[in-house]
Amino acid sequence: MPKGLIHIYTGEGKGKTTASFGLAKRAAGHGKKVLILQFLKSGIKDSGEISSAKELGIKVVRFRNQNTPLFNPNVKVSDLKSSIKKAVSRAIRELKSNVYDLVILDEFNTVLDCGYATMKEVKEILNAKPERVELILSGRGAPDELIEIADYVTEMKMIKHPFEKGVKARKGIEF
Repeated sequence: MPKGLIHIYTGEGKGKTTASFGLAKRAAGHGKKVLILQFLKSGIKDSGEISSAKELGIKVVRFRNQNTPLFNPNVKVSDLKSSIKKAVSRAIRELKSNVYDLVILDEFNTVLDCGYATMKEVKEILNAKPERVELILSGRGAPDELIEIADYVTEMKMIKHPFEKGVKARKGIEF
């Protein structure tokens, strides 16, 4: 069985989650078992990406109490950190189960960048990854140490975005 590699999708531009879901759908289309763990997205209803992923048998998990303070100023950071700690433990358990061929930790780089998780926890996740499993970590602000460890690194760079002109996120396009 070939060695599973580590992918990073990071940067300020749009498309990190979309790229992750694209690879998930490709893998599922080839009969691979896929798990997506979404951090910081518990308040979002199923997006088009999630709905179509579920139709392909991709397991998508969002964690309770993980709304980002950026979008909800009422979020208690202590509750958020507690939820993330439990989610990290779940990620480790899922990887150790050796059930999946591809595991995606969506927005995990953002979790690191905001200080809600540490590189020590990343190393625990990486140590739990069976050699054959492909692992993707997406989100803004991937730390240099993680970039150094990864096999693939893609940075999404924003050049121009309609949000800058007040255009709100549109169903089927941005979510």
